[in-house]
Amino acid sequence: MKLEEVEAEDNVSTVVQFVLLGFSELPSLQGFLSGLFSIIYVVLIGNSLKGIIIRLDPALHKPMYFFLANFSILEICYVSVTLPRMLATLWTLDRSISLVGCPTQLCFSLVLGTMESFLLAVMSYDSYVAICKPLHYPLVMNPKKCHQLAAGAWLGGMPVQVGQTWQIFSLHFCHSNQINHFFCDIPSILKLAYGDTSVHEMSVYVVVVLVAAVPFVLILASYSKIIGTIMRLPTAQGQAKAFSTCSSHLLVVVLFFGSASITYFRPTSNHSAGTDKLLSLFYTIVTPMFNPVIYSLRNQDVLAALRRLLLKT
Repeated sequence: MKLEEVEAEDNVSTVVQFVLLGFSELPSLQGFLSGLFSIIYVVLIGNSLKGIIIRLDPALHKPMYFFLANFSILEICYVSVTLPRMLATLWTLDRSISLVGCPTQLCFSLVLGTMESFLLAVMSYDSYVAICKPLHYPLVMNPKKCHQLAAGAWLGGMPVQVGQTWQIFSLHFCHSNQINHFFCDIPSILKLAYGDTSVHEMSVYVVVVLVAAVPFVLILASYSKIIGTIMRLPTAQGQAKAFSTCSSHLLVVVLFFGSASITYFRPTSNHSAGTDKLLSLFYTIVTPMFNPVIYSLRNQDVLAALRRLLLKT
């Protein structure tokens, strides 16, 4: 891909488009990766149908399923920011992305990732109230409260991440336009910036603490209370079932927050392109693929709703 550039007043070439290198270092695996990611995307689209089923079946109009429906829709939106573009690159080998397209992709990725972080915290709070405060659950998690929590999760991080995207792309980019990643992500973009980026790196750390570390701590606090309550259950069978559910949830939470935090907390100078891509696959594709399945605490209810819906048609 030939570098497109224009001459600035100080005779420093200014980038007018970027090139996403993606997995170009693995030419023999392009076909395999294309097929693999296509299958993953189909699975994710199928998982997102749970949101429609929950919306259509009155029997599932409960707080847990309300949040699960929001989560399923959010996951397909989140993955659609990066995966279709990655597939198009693998199919056409056109790796260019415009100076408008790159910040747009970054902004949506950050905003939706923040929404997922907040929604995971909300869902853990819902589980905490359901298990630890069952008598108060209908009063605490009333429809108005559920809608407020969901709206907060969807909208809470938007101003911060839009501002951070504007700050990142207010930098001057020159000499190279090659982003060694499969999507526009902050660490890879900062490597191309001209001049000192330490202030921008610090702002990234602060934002990650607010939108990832704080929700993660709240989730761990919720599950510590849940586990304490489970330990007091009278039957070993009930304890085993509850622990199985909690361990699955915590595994997804650790994968999502762990891979994202490692990516953004490391100094830009210590970033390895291969490691960044691997970690990014976890929090942008792998965990979203499993989340809707694992977070369906009672999948049989959703399947029963699907059967009822099919019988009506």
